[in-house]
Amino acid sequence: MGRKRKRRRVRFWPEINRFRPVVRRRQPIMELAMDELEALRLVDSQNLEQIKAAQQMGISQSTLQRILSRARQRLAQALITGQEIRLKGGEKNMINQNFGRGRRQGFAAGPGGYCVCSNPQCGYKAPHQAGMPCYRQKCPKCGSPMIREAAQETLKPNE
Repeated sequence: MGRKRKRRRVRFWPEINRFRPVVRRRQPIMELAMDELEALRLVDSQNLEQIKAAQQMGISQSTLQRILSRARQRLAQALITGQEIRLKGGEKNMINQNFGRGRRQGFAAGPGGYCVCSNPQCGYKAPHQAGMPCYRQKCPKCGSPMIREAAQETLKPNE
């Protein structure tokens, strides 16, 4: 029995979650996990070194290299064969770039407020339950992680 997969930190959720050719064929859909997209974004788009990108995602450099290799292989295959590319969830923690969560990582929002879906296309919103962090809940509509909604003036960035 293998080890449990470590959750990756993902700071980016795209507004568009699938790409398909103009001419549609009966091809299987190529799924790209959010951690694969995040690895591509950090290394290929933002030109970060693999060690720094791995630290941001909370994984080792060798794991990042495997994720990048798999993502590049999938993208190349989809582009060459004309497959639709669809983004899927995967093992991830959605992280807001400017703020932490809970003790020693930023702020705790306190009682009240709302938990909102991290997927901007979904827009689901539910009252916050005391003692249950929003990030541990899944959206009942789309299955994405929930995040805490708080007034902008009460949030303080990590320093």
